Amino acid sequence: METILQHFRKDEQPFIEMAIGWIREVEDTYSPKLTGFLDPRQQRIVESLAGSSMLLVGLYGAFLEAERRRVLIYPDYYVPEPVDYRIAIFDVKYASKFLKLDHKDILGSMMSLGIDRSKFGDIRVVDDQVQFAVADELKDYMTANFLSIGKAKVTVEESNRPEDWIVTTDTWTEEMHIVSSLRLDVVTAALVTIPRQKAATLVHGEKVKVNWAVRDQPAFELQESDMISIRGSGRFKVIAIEGRTRKDKIRLIVGKLE
Repeated sequence: METILQHFRKDEQPFIEMAIGWIREVEDTYSPKLTGFLDPRQQRIVESLAGSSMLLVGLYGAFLEAERRRVLIYPDYYVPEPVDYRIAIFDVKYASKFLKLDHKDILGSMMSLGIDRSKFGDIRVVDDQVQFAVADELKDYMTANFLSIGKAKVTVEESNRPEDWIVTTDTWTEEMHIVSSLRLDVVTAALVTIPRQKAATLVHGEKVKVNWAVRDQPAFELQESDMISIRGSGRFKVIAIEGRTRKDKIRLIVGKLE
């Protein structure tokens, strides 16, 4: 266990131990194990851990190019289908002529219902159309209880036609950065072209998130697959760490959301 854990961050250890438990369960029972919705960093951890076993890993979030996806860990005899991931897509109906809903409104209302974050996936908003993915076992609960978003009265209806699901048009542009280290302040400074001291101020000011969690320590070390949000500057993802230059600098491939 110690050998495995040393390759990941200390604060990720509870999730890693849970993921190891999932893998051992599949090895012991020789039957598939379905997780809740995981963020990209968690997906990468499960894939990495399962890679040292004879098991396979499938990821599915229903929406095309979904960010949050359920993971299916399964033996090699098994052939998964989309239905195995047990995901329902819902349309949100509301008085769109009189108000505008955004991502944080829907997320906040879901959390206020006491729903664990692992039970729902992507939330997509395009103009006045709103959809979200949720674990199939919560379908009846959502229909009965998801009745408002803020002050807006809403109803939700399951959408069973994939052709009607919202397709986002997110475009990620790859950039190469040469950095002296993977510290959060160093990388932040490179991404938004500011002095390192100013980047450290942003981090201390809780204006930088990594994998959807505020990180207020400039020395925090980034890793591949990390998602970075810098308030006022947008979102980035660490695509690859491509080794070092002759001057011992790190070549970093980063995606920027346009």
